[in-house]
Amino acid sequence: MQGVISSYDPQTREGVVIRDTDQERFTLALDALQGSIFRLLRQGQRVIFELDGDGRATHVRSGAERDMGVPGAEV
Repeated sequence: MQGVISSYDPQTREGVVIRDTDQERFTLALDALQGSIFRLLRQGQRVIFELDGDGRATHVRSGAERDMGVPGAEV
């Protein structure tokens, strides 16, 4: 899925991403950035993400990560 970061707090790792297709909002999982080139997220940043079993956004990636061959970026 593709979306835009609505908010992100680097201290708590809490945040929200809005899905492009229907504007639905998803809370970021605490491990959302694990394995990503991202260390921080900023409001308005475009991302690719998946949903975990609890409906939280996880595996947050940049589209460029796939192009750069970053391991785990096959989303």
